Amino acid sequence: MEQYDLWKLDKKLQKEVDEDRYHHTLGVMFTAASMAMVWGGDLEKARVAGLLHDCAKCIPNKKKITMCEKNKIEITEFERNNPFLIHAKLGAFLAKDKYKVEDPEILSAITWHTTGKEDMTLLEKIIYIADYIEPARNKAPHLTRLRKLAFTDIDECMYEILKDSMAYLSENPKTMDPMTEQAYQFYEALHRERTAKEEA
Repeated sequence: MEQYDLWKLDKKLQKEVDEDRYHHTLGVMFTAASMAMVWGGDLEKARVAGLLHDCAKCIPNKKKITMCEKNKIEITEFERNNPFLIHAKLGAFLAKDKYKVEDPEILSAITWHTTGKEDMTLLEKIIYIADYIEPARNKAPHLTRLRKLAFTDIDECMYEILKDSMAYLSENPKTMDPMTEQAYQFYEALHRERTAKEEA
């Protein structure tokens, strides 16, 4: 497996993000590593994906769009109208182009860490959840419960986070990304299936 010099990546990243974003990033990296230990995930991949998940976050929105056009990164009309979402796709591109990360699992986890999607891999789920629950997060509802679920029932944790995200986004439907809706429907179906089995 490809070996990464995590601290070299870290030094490079520090020049690209502001202090708050960097501290959030460390929180995600350590949370992702802890989750990988519990769920039998690849520890190094979890750390690299956690460290680089927001590497494009501090780029101004207009520049994000320009960079996507220049590098032929496909963006939807919805993303163009809500450019804060673009940092995930662009981040995966930069992780490969600038930080020389070739691993498709890591790049995919970076790509889907904001919206989620149907039937995510273990690493994708770990980065998605770690981004939501890292220690500095304090605004989302039910964080205490979600932080416990992240280490006891990962799919139920996905369902609960997506349910809360849907409730939040439905207050302003214009910001509702179709991928988040699909992800929610997938994990809700999983939740219902499991609940029915437990009740049977």
